[in-house]
Amino acid sequence: MKQLPPEEWGSEVRKLLPNDRRYLVGVSGGRDSIVLLHWLLARGYRKLIICHLEHGLRGPEGKADAGFVERLASKHRLSAEVGTADVAALAAQRKQSIETAAREARLAFFSRTARRRRCATIFLGHHADDQVETFLLNLFRGAGSRGLGAMRAHSQHGQLEVVRPLLGVWRDEIDRYVAEHQLKFREDTTNRQRSARRNRLRHEIVPWLEKQFGRNLRQNIWRAASIFAEEDALLESYLPEGLASEQPLSVRTLRALPIVLQRRTIRAWLRAQETPDVDFNLIESVRALLDPTARTSKINLPRDRHLRRRAGRLFLE
Repeated sequence: MKQLPPEEWGSEVRKLLPNDRRYLVGVSGGRDSIVLLHWLLARGYRKLIICHLEHGLRGPEGKADAGFVERLASKHRLSAEVGTADVAALAAQRKQSIETAAREARLAFFSRTARRRRCATIFLGHHADDQVETFLLNLFRGAGSRGLGAMRAHSQHGQLEVVRPLLGVWRDEIDRYVAEHQLKFREDTTNRQRSARRNRLRHEIVPWLEKQFGRNLRQNIWRAASIFAEEDALLESYLPEGLASEQPLSVRTLRALPIVLQRRTIRAWLRAQETPDVDFNLIESVRALLDPTARTSKINLPRDRHLRRRAGRLFLE
């Protein structure tokens, strides 16, 4: 993948999102989000609302990050929305990893802010190395083609449009940008802790794989993720319009679909009903209810909810 000068980063995004409109931008205070903010301002995006969620995981360090972001917003005369969450408690309550709970908490905060500010689009600072790591994490946990598509430059989470203009930019390009513009940022010390799976992947597994398979490994994985994302978008276009939002869901209609579209429809339907942790096993349990000879007519869902088949329909309870 050819490295481009900063003025050419995110060119496709900029064509779709003119700089005279209002947008949210996620700013953690780390180098990636600081580069994103600086880059957007340099491209003429001046109606930005900075969004920062303090996760409650790092004590005074996390609070210092929030203060840093608020001062940054004031410096650039931008509005800021700073929220707080107890991610550790959420992870324990939902039986999730800290990373998953933190991601869900951020998206929920961004969505609430978007509704309150009547601004449906947020910029996030994920870059090419993040894409590689996400692809591998999803591969190792057994994700299908949707998960292997990793992140998209454009994606939709409910009513929130998520835009990642730096998804084709590598970490070393980010570092050069920081040095060139002498940008100040906050260093998250937890990024060096090898107990987190993503950190082990970043600092140990990917470098080892590069030694075994060559320096082009990251680019090859990034390319594969991009191909999966494009193919995933095509498959999504084949989903029957409106079916995933039906409540209840017709067993006969679902049964008539090819298996790949059954899985995608069930996944979209469960997520539309705000069902967390929708994985392959859960989707297959729902698909088993489509069998007319199935003895089971009820399955358990996370957070003490249930899904039941009755009179040719699937219900959530």
